[in-house]
Amino acid sequence: MADAFVDLNGIRICYETFGDPSDPTLLLVMGLGSPMTDWDDDLCHLFVDRGFHVVRFDNRDAGLSTFLPEPVDLFAVLGAINNGDDPGAPYLLADMADDAIGLLDHLGVAQAHVVGISLGGMIAQTMALDHPSRLATLTSIMSTPGPDVAPPAPEALQVLLGPPAQNVEEAMDRSVVNASIWGSPELYTETEVRERARRNWERHYDPNGSARQLAAILASGDRTERLRSLEVPTLVIHGTADTLIPQVGGEATAAAVPDAKLLIIEGMGHDLALPLWSQLVEAITGHAAQHQASV
Repeated sequence: MADAFVDLNGIRICYETFGDPSDPTLLLVMGLGSPMTDWDDDLCHLFVDRGFHVVRFDNRDAGLSTFLPEPVDLFAVLGAINNGDDPGAPYLLADMADDAIGLLDHLGVAQAHVVGISLGGMIAQTMALDHPSRLATLTSIMSTPGPDVAPPAPEALQVLLGPPAQNVEEAMDRSVVNASIWGSPELYTETEVRERARRNWERHYDPNGSARQLAAILASGDRTERLRSLEVPTLVIHGTADTLIPQVGGEATAAAVPDAKLLIIEGMGHDLALPLWSQLVEAITGHAAQHQASV
């Protein structure tokens, strides 16, 4: 279906669905600053072909969902956290998790298999902690239980905190540089990376949105201790070539969640490169199917 919208929690969320609503729902949660379309249409259809009703959506401050007006100073947020003060972030991961739960409510989905990538993995973890009965399974991909558990490699952090692109050509050039730092080596082409950056820019680009999302990550703290009591069946997927959230982030997530499964993919970086799709789909749908009988 085409883009649809729902108003909840004081904001408007843009979403799209694929497949038969009577099938088990797979909710896909995207990462920092990225629109829902980074869950590629063809990838979504692969999940549909496996018997799932797929829902993807733009997080607040991404894509066509609401962009909040509040400016944020990330260095001030970090300083406040280090001093034990209120970081004053415009919102937290819990608010983003509530957005996702509100979307499930709107769609009449009592329970979903929730899959999150990077920031989306943090949101999915928070959904599982705050609303455990709403998740049939959790899959956390290239994510971490806390901002200090798996800090980016220096070259990745430099890019992450660098000045934003000013036009679409610069955004495409930056995306190529980013992919060379944290992407899956030899699993993507420059043409693919540039085209995705162009589409994302045209959908909606605002670096202030990414800054607010990053502030939410920093201000929400570490989930490790809370995850130790999580009872939602959990799969953790991470790549050996990820420099934005290094492999230790996935290992720490899996170690915290009781009975979590950990899948380490050799050569996978911080992306959803096409050659990885079949392995990811197999792992995610297999995990969901294993626990579907209890839903």
